[in-house]
Amino acid sequence: MDKHAADLVRLMAMAAALGVCCPRAGAQNAVGEPARDPAAVSPFSANVTLASQYISRGFRQTWGKPALQGGFDYAGPAGFSAGTWLSTVSNRYIEDGTLEWDIYGAYNGSAGDIGYSGGLYVYIYPGAEYRATATTYDYTELALGLSYKFAYAKYNYTVSKEFFGIENARGTGYLDVGANIDLGGGYALQLHAGQGRVANNSVWNWRDYKVGVSKALAPGWSAAAAYTRAHGATDAYDRYTLGIPNSAGVIESSNPAEGTFVLSLTRTF
Repeated sequence: MDKHAADLVRLMAMAAALGVCCPRAGAQNAVGEPARDPAAVSPFSANVTLASQYISRGFRQTWGKPALQGGFDYAGPAGFSAGTWLSTVSNRYIEDGTLEWDIYGAYNGSAGDIGYSGGLYVYIYPGAEYRATATTYDYTELALGLSYKFAYAKYNYTVSKEFFGIENARGTGYLDVGANIDLGGGYALQLHAGQGRVANNSVWNWRDYKVGVSKALAPGWSAAAAYTRAHGATDAYDRYTLGIPNSAGVIESSNPAEGTFVLSLTRTF
């Protein structure tokens, strides 16, 4: 599952916890699922995902290997929410890293068909460090979003000094635009395009896009399939390597931005 799909899972889980119909106004409950009294629904929810790999903003975080992911969310009163989410990652892509841990708090509101949001996101990679510059991979972002019906736009701004192993990167920005379109019958079409700009280090700038379809299965279950691709502003990503030999003594390289298909199965509680 990629980060955009994970955000959608969290949004749907929080909407369900608040008793909000999502993603289509007026949609019926799943067959055999009794109607729920919103006042009786817990504001807490959780999700677990098994994905063929983890894609974040167009890049393969697990070096092409499967990922185990999960999160826990609280949908508070008056549009406030908070939560945490984790995913396995590869130490071939993130030096000494095996886990991504996200912590976030947000506010969501609406005025008719227009939605708006603001949030703080902290990304932690326990034990990971790019040793060449003694820089951690941890970073913190502020995010502002707008939506209109099924379309959305969101901008993330890095407020920490470091960004994913890059030093002096405060001011890095990522624009995410797309749409989540209800196709009926439990299917949804997910479209995304992103543009990343790394402050003070444009060699790492990139753009990415995704086309995916999700399907609601039995109550609490969903599956998704997507094609995702990124393009670097330079050739810096073409033969990406940390320069560290693997267990066989081979220094591996890969293009983490190349196009790939991703499959995932999610259980929401």
